Amino acid sequence: MKTGATLRAVMTALGGPVTGLITAPDGLDVELRAVVIAEPGDPVGPGDLVLVAGARGEVAVPVIEAAAGCGAAAVAVKGEPVEAMRQAGIAVLGIDPDARWDQVETLARAVIEGGGDGPGGHQDLFSLAQTVATLTGGAVTIEDTAHRVLAYSESDDEVDELRRQSILGRNCPEPYLAHLREWGVYQRLWAGEEVVDIAERPDLGVRRRLVIGVHAGNRPLGSIWVQEGRAPLTGHSAETLRGAGRLAALHLARLYGGTATARAGEDLAVGLLTGGFDSEGLARHLGIDPAAPTAVIAVDLRERPDRSWLELRRTQATEIISVHAAAYRRDAMVIPACGFIYILLPDPARATLPAWATDVVAALRRHLGTPVQAAVCGVAAHVSEVPRAKKEGGKILEIIASAPERLVATLAEVRSSIVLRDMLNVLRDSGLHDPSLDALEPELAHTLLAYLDAFGDVATAAEALHVHPNTVRHRLRRAGATTGIDLSDPEQRLVAMIQLRLGS
Repeated sequence: MKTGATLRAVMTALGGPVTGLITAPDGLDVELRAVVIAEPGDPVGPGDLVLVAGARGEVAVPVIEAAAGCGAAAVAVKGEPVEAMRQAGIAVLGIDPDARWDQVETLARAVIEGGGDGPGGHQDLFSLAQTVATLTGGAVTIEDTAHRVLAYSESDDEVDELRRQSILGRNCPEPYLAHLREWGVYQRLWAGEEVVDIAERPDLGVRRRLVIGVHAGNRPLGSIWVQEGRAPLTGHSAETLRGAGRLAALHLARLYGGTATARAGEDLAVGLLTGGFDSEGLARHLGIDPAAPTAVIAVDLRERPDRSWLELRRTQATEIISVHAAAYRRDAMVIPACGFIYILLPDPARATLPAWATDVVAALRRHLGTPVQAAVCGVAAHVSEVPRAKKEGGKILEIIASAPERLVATLAEVRSSIVLRDMLNVLRDSGLHDPSLDALEPELAHTLLAYLDAFGDVATAAEALHVHPNTVRHRLRRAGATTGIDLSDPEQRLVAMIQLRLGS
């Protein structure tokens, strides 16, 4: 029986300090049993996460090799990675040179000590806390109804004394609790989904906070707190907290019981996308009305590093998307599958879908630094039509892959491009073509296609090619002399355009 946390969970919870995964020979699901800060020569034990504090870069290699020889599970190191690290036979994490080892140890230890809850327990709460901190720009804690701190985000020196005491004592200090009760904060928290804004109190040494209650129906489960630092919280912090509160309710429900059932539900949700099961029965099992219209959105991170690092990035992206989706629709589902991340939104406000998807992609690009793109696949009238919409999403993402500056596309916007691509594929497979066009050298072919795409407007074609209009005219005369094409003949123009697109 596992008693620790996985490397994946610790990396997700650490967030910013992790600059990269240098190597993970056994994958991200290796179990961590303890965390130690080690100087060269210090003893380590089996299953340890070893934080190499006394050496960097190549100098750290002997420490890494020694940790591997003692059966440690993973090593975290600062400095430039070297090839010898990848050959040590142990997972190695890169850590930001400016990160403090004591903060890395504190957060990693909290996740590992809470790891006995398994998937969906404390590990998910730490991940959620870090995601909320990323999206709001604040320092986050998640508490239960007894004011015990269950999870918290990475933080810097901008935290106040209340946060320090709460994390060190794993409980909100009683004097501040008395003030919160006096101000009626908890009465408002337990009444619904209000985001309560608690003003800064310099006399108490307490900075401004936003807080929301976490509920399962009418039953309070806990609360999420965001402390403001020197910079103000982001403008969408309240909306982020509403989404996080809905997600936290699922995590806390798992923590208090039902983890296996919740995980199985997530696995079954993939069946809605593939259509390999009884869609209506599966939807009802997951609490979705099968007859309700459901919007399908596909997200591609557009990142292809090594597999383990991509898995971590997808986990982080899924958490960010989940917060946004839960704020948009309480019953939204976010499903990583088939290399993409899919969002299912029952009863959507159709007119707002592209704008909402654009906001989500912009947030992902901002916080992950990846050229994310999304496809608004359409709205399935019935849950049985979700797989069809999923397939359309893959086609949309293929079309816009060549335009990385584009964040989001809808099916209506690229439908013609999809149909044209499919038609060209049929023609390519048939072998039909005009052999006279085969004689065109690449420069002439490129110019002729630009001219045809510009409806015969030489000036527009020249602008697209970044050449003088006379250069375009000269090349067109050469193309005509080479192929015998008559550009005044509409059928010859059509054949040339199709064949040149096939060649491109």
